[in-house]
Amino acid sequence: MVISERLHLSTKGHADIINITDDIAHALSGLSINNGIVNISVVGSTSALTTCEYEPGLEQDVKDLFNRLIPPGSYNHDQAWGDGNGHSHLRVSLLGPSLTFPFNNRKMILGTWQQIIYIDFDNRPRQREIVLQFLGE
Repeated sequence: MVISERLHLSTKGHADIINITDDIAHALSGLSINNGIVNISVVGSTSALTTCEYEPGLEQDVKDLFNRLIPPGSYNHDQAWGDGNGHSHLRVSLLGPSLTFPFNNRKMILGTWQQIIYIDFDNRPRQREIVLQFLGE
């Protein structure tokens, strides 16, 4: 059985990081599927998903890392479209738009300190959508 759900987020842009672990767990808890996998997928090309130990120090470290690796600036994409978010697209290409996790008894199998985070790399606030697809029995 496949069940699809959607999460909606309001973001600030500029590497805004949001812990979505509890949102996914909440969606999973209300399903008739007990065991399976969940695919989490971002709709859009300037935000990404990854996992980490979500705490303020690491949140700042992630932002600092991307500012060093791919700083805002002038990129070919910016020249083509004039939107100034070429760095956003490049940052996303390193992380990717989706993750998949197993679950048993309607609980995701994650490490003790592992949380699922959404990062909006765009250069302005946005309304975002994340698709959750649960596959299981």
